[in-house]
Amino acid sequence: MQRVQEEFELFQSLMKGITAVFGTNCEVILHDLTDGYESTVVWIENGQVTGRKVGDCGSNLGLEVLRGTDTRGNKFGYTARTKDGRMLRCSSVYIRNGEGKVIGCLCVNFDVSDLLMADKALGALLSGPEAADPEKAEEFFVNDVNQLLDALLQKVQEEIGKPAAYMTREEKIRAVHFLDRKGAFLITKSGDRICQYLDISKFTLYSYLGEVHAELPKR
Repeated sequence: MQRVQEEFELFQSLMKGITAVFGTNCEVILHDLTDGYESTVVWIENGQVTGRKVGDCGSNLGLEVLRGTDTRGNKFGYTARTKDGRMLRCSSVYIRNGEGKVIGCLCVNFDVSDLLMADKALGALLSGPEAADPEKAEEFFVNDVNQLLDALLQKVQEEIGKPAAYMTREEKIRAVHFLDRKGAFLITKSGDRICQYLDISKFTLYSYLGEVHAELPKR
């Protein structure tokens, strides 16, 4: 199999079967990762969970897999957040061709927000209020790659600990390294946005990337 569309009916049946068991809070989504990242979603059940539809882009985790930063393969039972702050429990299974190259991804995203609120309410009743840190979300869902790049730039600010206007040269190189590992440069024309965000020229960006890649171990 070279494209997920070759087994499209099988995937559709599998996806409908999963949502029939788990209901409308369960989103199942099929990505084709063989073309541009701007439009990877080829089928979706219960898209209202993340607000996505056929033709939308993938998430940040898919970028990391395509970039080669994340080589762990399938991911099961991790957490994610929607744009409006709802918590999801997710699993992603990457589909590979005969040569082992990733060509697609089947993802299950279950909205557990109501369950978490119920658990918190019951916990307060049974043991009193307790402060708890929210689970750290690994993935964020958007509708297009511009929103995805915005989210990655926000993560850069969190990673460095200050806005781009206050970053030193070394911190900007760290920011470029972070974005490179996260697959940001796989997004079409992302370089222009990153240059604007970091207030650097294209030449400087390429220079920073050269320094980053020179320091990376050879694979």
